[in-house]
Formats: sequence, structure tokens, C-alpha cells
Amino acid sequence: MPLGSFKAGEALTVGVELELQLVNWTDFDLSASASDILHLLEGRPFPGEAKLEITESMIEIATDVHHHHEQLLGQLRSIRDALVVACDRLNVAVCGGGTHPFQRWSDQRISAKPRFMQLSSLYGYLAKQFTVFGQHVHIGCASANQSLYLLHALNRYLPHFIALSASSPFFQGVDTRFDSARLNSVFAFPLSGRAPLIFEWDEFEHDYFAKMEKTGVVESMKDFYWDIRPKPEYGTIELRVCDTPLTVDRAAALAAYLQALCRMLLQGEEPDPVEDDYLVYNYNRFQACRFGLDGVLVHPRSNRSLSLRDDILATVERLAPHAAALGSEAALDELQQEVVAQGNHASFLRQQFVEVGSVQGMVDAAVTLFRKGRSK
Repeated sequence: MPLGSFKAGEALTVGVELELQLVNWTDFDLSASASDILHLLEGRPFPGEAKLEITESMIEIATDVHHHHEQLLGQLRSIRDALVVACDRLNVAVCGGGTHPFQRWSDQRISAKPRFMQLSSLYGYLAKQFTVFGQHVHIGCASANQSLYLLHALNRYLPHFIALSASSPFFQGVDTRFDSARLNSVFAFPLSGRAPLIFEWDEFEHDYFAKMEKTGVVESMKDFYWDIRPKPEYGTIELRVCDTPLTVDRAAALAAYLQALCRMLLQGEEPDPVEDDYLVYNYNRFQACRFGLDGVLVHPRSNRSLSLRDDILATVERLAPHAAALGSEAALDELQQEVVAQGNHASFLRQQFVEVGSVQGMVDAAVTLFRKGRSK
């Protein structure tokens, strides 16, 4: 089918999707409860959107379109509160985290939607192994060409979001030594990675996408598992590298960071992206996944090695006027504290394992942290 026109809208609006874990209170393993929870929510007021994901032990929530961090955070907190109440009625717990630390992929059940069944048929066991949990952030674009510009201009900052959101150190009961093991599962898909360096929507739609569609490999943008992809039906770019954080506050802060970065880039404060920027893309991506905030980047223009932690702090400082204009100073302050003192959520989970001594204890801690600050 044709790609369709890009639904251009207001630049720098923001929305968030979170894939959340559903777990049993008894053993803290994953619980195939998504359909039951959505059935319970039917016909009831809900402060956002909730829907199935590829396996029944996942549920995806989504916000409305927002202009400011405070509005976004308020809705995320309301969604969290309503979802926790619904899950409690079914004796199911809900939490963040990019991977469940000890679930077995072979035990997972594919959700009964035609697209998910088709993906299971195509990808085999990879579909069940895709029981990993991410945060997607949408940023509104004023034009289709602006979306392609931002998509590539952000490439050097992708490791920041991987390291700041990392919350998947354990997988299949083992410490992977990665802060974000989740992205290794995503990278297994043939249409993952990066988008081609194209800046004109006509070329993207009528040349690249049309050729890909003709091969029979893709039918829509949903078939691309790129780290960032345009969403023409929404008029946005969609950042897809983040693990689901353990709190909605962290999720809102990451969205505000992306919004401020996009504002800076749209004001022309950095040189236009070129193909050579991608020479170090996969290496920098690996460093952020493997070492988190302790990773080392190679700057794509100067070829200098940079501490990821220092690079984030320098960027936060550069973004101060943009955060002030957007009203998101509190969000960037939270991320700065994470980098300087608290560490990311992968560090938190590892510390819980040391203190409690079990992978079940890690999930219990994640559930408790997700519920913290509820208004009801």
C-alpha cells in the first residue's frame, strides 16, 4: 500500500508509549494477563490508551499529544494509577524495566491479533523472544522533510537515551553484563538499525519506500524496526531505543530531553548530518548498551573519544535555554542527578540483586518503585 502523506503538524509536541510488564504477585514471573486487563478496562474511563503488545504478558500505554513536560508527566501518573488499580483487581502486578530478569521466552503466548500472529509466523522464536519492553517517544514535526532531518541529526545523541533509560541488565536469569540487553533482541530483526540518509520526503516515499514495498519485504512503516523512524500518520518521528524506565517520572524526563534536543537542532546549532556520521554509530550504540553511563563514545566529526557521562552533562548544560523555553528544567535536573549521583535503573536493579540476593527480589523492587507516589 502507498506510504501516504505525512500529517504535518506543530513542531516539538511530544507523546509517549510505554511497554509494561505484567507479573504474578506469587513468584514475580510474567503473567499472561493483558487481554483480561484490557477487558476489565473496557467501558471505563481511562486517562490514556492501553492496548495489547506482541505477547500476553505485556501491555502498552500511550499518552495524548502534549506541549510541556508537566502536562505529560501528569497524564503518565494518572495512567499509572488507573492501570495499577485495574491490575490489583486481577491480582496482577505491573512494572517497568527493559527485560524481565528471569522469564523464559518459550513460555510466552502470542497475543491474538492478526498482525502479531503474522509476525510469529514470519519470525519464529524471535517473536516470543521479543518479550522486551521499551519506551517510544514521538516528537511532532512541521513538515515531512523536517522529520527526516531530525531523524538523522539525532544520530549522535542516540547513545544518551540508551544509557539514561537502561533498565535491562538481566535476561533469562543471568546478569548479561549489559546495561541494556533489550536492544540485542531488537537488533536480531532484519529491518532494525538505522534509516537510509535521505532528506526529501518525495525521494523517501517514491524511491526508497516504493522499492522496498515492491520487494514484498515491507507493507508499512511498522515493518521497520529502526532506532528512529518517521510516523507519517502521526506527523512525528519516533525514538525507539529506550528501555522502559522503572518510573513514569523518568519516562517523562527522557521525553523532555528529546524535545529540548530537537528544539536545539531545529535552530541550526549543529552541522547538518552526513553519511560519515554513521561510521561510529553502531560502535557508540554498543558502548551505551554494554556500559551505560560508563561508556565511551567516538565523536563522529572530531573522532575524539568522549566519556558518555561527561557528554550527557555537557549536553544538558547546552540545552538549558531550550529547557527553559519549553518549561522542562525539572526534567533535565532529574537526568543530571541520575548521571552525577543516582545512576541509571540498570544500576538500581543490580544493587537490588546484591541486597536481596534473588532475581524475584529485583522484580519485587521494580513493582514497588513503579507504584511509588500513587495518588490512590
